[in-house]
Amino acid sequence: MNTLEEVLARARGLIGRWEDEDCGTLTVKDFCRYAAAVDDVDYIRRARARESAGAAVEAPALFLAATMSWEDGPAEAELRPDGLAARESPCTQGLPVRQVHGGQAVRLSRAPLAGTRVTASRGVTSVERKHGRSGDFVLLGLATRFTSADGIELTAVDETIVVLEAVPEGATP
Repeated sequence: MNTLEEVLARARGLIGRWEDEDCGTLTVKDFCRYAAAVDDVDYIRRARARESAGAAVEAPALFLAATMSWEDGPAEAELRPDGLAARESPCTQGLPVRQVHGGQAVRLSRAPLAGTRVTASRGVTSVERKHGRSGDFVLLGLATRFTSADGIELTAVDETIVVLEAVPEGATP
């Protein structure tokens, strides 16, 4: 079985199977770190003022969708050659592939508040083999649903990952 056929087989076996990840309890500090990363100093000022006043603090709009991991992160040596963490590359572990994001759709249902415990449920939703000018590739459809402890959907992210066979070292793509 070639590399892309292996990706297809693995992905087909995961369709409909969801994995939950406890994202923990969100804090104003988390929100402000995100806002600082995207240079939204006005958000930081408003959030800290609301926190000081004892008012609820909402997360920035894309906070959940933009957070790639809820862990401290893998060490650089644990990253794939394309820079992705193994958990961000379903169906490709140990295979000589490269990946690029093919697009993303985000649905913002309800802004999470500081103090909300969040769960991310992630699954493979589709897989399709395609052929283009540069050769064969696989399109993986992934979905992530962020919910509060009471099951209310906060944010939904649907994305496409393009999986290509890795170009051997020294070869031209």
